[in-house]
Amino acid sequence: MPKEIPVIGLVILAGFLAGGVYAAWKTARVFAMLLGALAVLALGGAVAWML
Repeated sequence: MPKEIPVIGLVILAGFLAGGVYAAWKTARVFAMLLGALAVLALGGAVAWML
C-alpha cells in the first residue's frame, strides 16, 4: 500500500472533524473542543506518518 493513502485518510478525517467543530460551536462548545482536539490529533498523525 502506498505511503500516501493513510495520510490522505487522516487529512480527510481531520477536515470532517473540523467541520463538526464549526457546526457545533454555537450550541455545544465542550463537544466542539473535543472534536477540535481530535482533528488536531488526526492532522498531527498525518504529518508524523509522512515523516
